[in-house]
Amino acid sequence: MRLPCPFCGDRDAQEFVYRGDASVTRPSHDSDFHEYVYLRGNPAGVITEHWYHAQGCRQWLVVTRDTRSHGISGAVFAKDREA
Repeated sequence: MRLPCPFCGDRDAQEFVYRGDASVTRPSHDSDFHEYVYLRGNPAGVITEHWYHAQGCRQWLVVTRDTRSHGISGAVFAKDREA
């Protein structure tokens, strides 16, 4: 699988470290923390994920990927997405 780094271009996925689903947000109440850590969905389709380009520009990316085909439709720097 190849990931499109906005700085380095298309790179092999082995250069990256996978963090997980980018749509999950930390809960504001401790009572919801168990669900946040342990209960996650496994959707089939297009999702956003966090990836760290460890062997490249060392930037966090938000990658849009289809879980059914592993097709990548884009990537942006995580710092640009949160702004």
